[in-house]
Amino acid sequence: MAQVYRSGQPYGTGLPHRLTPHKICTREFSSRRRGVDADEVRAFLVDLADEVADLYRRLHLLDQENERLKRALRDWQTLHARECRPNRGHW
Repeated sequence: MAQVYRSGQPYGTGLPHRLTPHKICTREFSSRRRGVDADEVRAFLVDLADEVADLYRRLHLLDQENERLKRALRDWQTLHARECRPNRGHW
C-alpha cells in the first residue's frame, strides 16, 4: 500500500509521539533574566512525571482487561453459535 503524505510528512503511520516520565524529568529549559525558581519547576516536573507514569500503568492494565473481555466474548459467542439454529428466512 502506498504512503499517503500530508504537508510532506507521512500521514497515519504508527503511534503519536508520547511524552514519557523520563522525558519530563530530564527536560531542560533555557534560563531567562526574570525566570522562575528552578527548584519549584523541577519539583513540579517530578510530580508530573509520577502522574504520567501512573497513567501509563493504568492504561496498560485497562488494555489487558480489554483483551481479556474480548477473548471471553469471543468464547461465549463461539459456544452459543453452535446452539443456534440456522436462519431459514431471507435475512
